[in-house]
Amino acid sequence: MEQDVRYYKQQLDEYKKTLMPLLRYLPWLEKSAGTSVSQTYQGADETAQVMRFPVYDGTLMSFVKELAKTPFMDRNYRYIYTRNNIRTHDDERRVIERATIKEWNMLCGILSKYVLGGQTKALLWNEAVQERLFYLVILKMKDIVEYWDRPIGK
Repeated sequence: MEQDVRYYKQQLDEYKKTLMPLLRYLPWLEKSAGTSVSQTYQGADETAQVMRFPVYDGTLMSFVKELAKTPFMDRNYRYIYTRNNIRTHDDERRVIERATIKEWNMLCGILSKYVLGGQTKALLWNEAVQERLFYLVILKMKDIVEYWDRPIGK
């Protein structure tokens, strides 16, 4: 038991170091929840019907780029979804709500689905913001770190 606590404390130090830069996005993620953070660029007159692509909010792009560089990204996130029978946004929210430090990899899997999946299916980034998933996962990670350590920023 004591070894488990020491192991979690060691992991927690790494998690905290990685999480700290992401916390500055929490107010923006909370404010942007439920809204669309992208617009469709249609191009000039001649290319209006041909060239359409999404243009994302700069803060979202910064968040996604910063998150993509972290060790929180798990390329095998699909296995986490399959193994834990996660299929809907409600399932994701339920997993996030119940997560403890032992389920940290599940939180990373949810982030990975939207960050890595969004690199090929760009609507996922917007979906994660609208459904509050980015916000809820980062907030839960912060709560877990604060539970095991001390309040962040104090």
